[in-house]
Amino acid sequence: MFCYQCEQTTKGVGCTKIGVCGKKPEVASLQDLLMYAVKGLSQYAVEGRKVGVNDFEVNRFTCEATFSTLTNVDFDPDRFVQLINQGVELMDSMQQKIKAAGGKTNMLKGPAEFSFETDLDGMISQGEMVGVKSNSFVDPDIHSLQELLTYGLKGLAAYADHALILGKTDDEIFKFIHEAMVATLDKNASVDGLVGLVLKCGEVNIRAMELLNEGNKGSYGIPIPTEVPLGVKAGKAILVSGHDLKDLGEILKQTEGKGINVYTHGEMLPCHGYPELKKYAHFYGHYGTAWQNQAKEFADFPGSIVMTTNCIQKPRESYRDNIFTSGLVGWPGVSHLGDGDFTPAIEKALSMKGFTEDKNGKSVMVGFGHDAVLGIADKVINAVKDGSIRRFFLIGGCDGAKPGRNYYTEMVEKLPKDCVVLTLACGKFRFFDQDLGDIGGIPRLLDVGQCNDAYSAVRIALALADAFECGVNDLPLSMVLSWYEQKAVVILLSLLHLGIKNIRLGPSLPAFISPNVLNVLVENFNIMPIKTADEDLKAILG
Repeated sequence: MFCYQCEQTTKGVGCTKIGVCGKKPEVASLQDLLMYAVKGLSQYAVEGRKVGVNDFEVNRFTCEATFSTLTNVDFDPDRFVQLINQGVELMDSMQQKIKAAGGKTNMLKGPAEFSFETDLDGMISQGEMVGVKSNSFVDPDIHSLQELLTYGLKGLAAYADHALILGKTDDEIFKFIHEAMVATLDKNASVDGLVGLVLKCGEVNIRAMELLNEGNKGSYGIPIPTEVPLGVKAGKAILVSGHDLKDLGEILKQTEGKGINVYTHGEMLPCHGYPELKKYAHFYGHYGTAWQNQAKEFADFPGSIVMTTNCIQKPRESYRDNIFTSGLVGWPGVSHLGDGDFTPAIEKALSMKGFTEDKNGKSVMVGFGHDAVLGIADKVINAVKDGSIRRFFLIGGCDGAKPGRNYYTEMVEKLPKDCVVLTLACGKFRFFDQDLGDIGGIPRLLDVGQCNDAYSAVRIALALADAFECGVNDLPLSMVLSWYEQKAVVILLSLLHLGIKNIRLGPSLPAFISPNVLNVLVENFNIMPIKTADEDLKAILG
């Protein structure tokens, strides 16, 4: 195997024996083969559109299959066999539909004409032939940009899939994903052409995040500032982790009146701000953080755990039988609930001891999306103009287990009291329970939401730029971001598409970025690797 799509990849170069994430070599090979199949299907989708063939099932499958290859989503070999076979069936179907519409497919090469094996061992062998290293003969900068585009597409597909689950779609997103997938196969691609596609990926992702934002708000209301307890209540319990609001909504509905308290974990924390979720009396609070202590938190939780979408570490054998996955998430030996019926998780929770007594803890505030922040825009603007707020810091992104992420905690702790922190995604769990106080009633720590709520952060920044009649890069705003997986990659591309400069990125830079491509990003956007909190604060604040 060879995989370097995440920040924690071995020695900052690539995982070759087993993934740092826990991914085994056979799963890595199956994921590579599935992506190859998706690219072949994309070839047919591009040709199909030329003759009016646009298959929604192909569009849906493209996003779901691509999403399944993200870091920490699916590690179940059997499910990848099913997905690969489904992709091949869709290619065969598209070929017939294109021919019937008068189109031609005989000129398609690469994955479109590849003869895929149908059994597990055969697929694993084929996956080893079509992975990242299979393109190593290509110019290293072209290869780097094609990999950057591929990982951006993985993040884009994830957000498009989240939105699709809530009934929000835009065919232009599907069209771009297919065209860009095909571009990653082009041996004659140019640097300029690929850079354009990389930035276009960021642009299209803004639309995907907008759709997801519309879907979440349309289903569960506009988030409002909400205090969330970090303690526990005596009683039976279910812990919901991941990203999927729809699954959480179903769990709340199905547990109502059953004497079970529902807790969030990880990126589900912002869900407490949605009116249609917080209305449930048994939706109690937040348990644990994210990456740093996930294994211990899960082992200590005396109820059942439901993992939605992604952000999952390998479950230990000692507590694996009380974990359930939903959506795309899969681990060998872990029960998967794929039909929206959470009865097994509910029955398991009822059979477990639950919490035996109340334990009070701190509380945190959530719900500061763009609707809430822009609702007090005049107050914020006046605070900047009169000098009460010197600078905003967007400090957020992914969390992870590798050393070095304490940088983000230290930076928040050392910020002057006239600075405000906007934060989002699971990176906030390095400092989310800090009591930073307020500035004239404006909290100094504003939780914008999940990783996809980067859309809200962008809306806030653009609105402030309009109010101050300046560009975003002229605002008293610094972005200090952490990354781990491919959603963070595409969010970064979205920021670059908007022309945002001077972003500090860490804990380390992507292994798939070649030195020349990095130079392009530095020269055009002044992307900087993080140093120490003291050094970076001095450079930012003087």
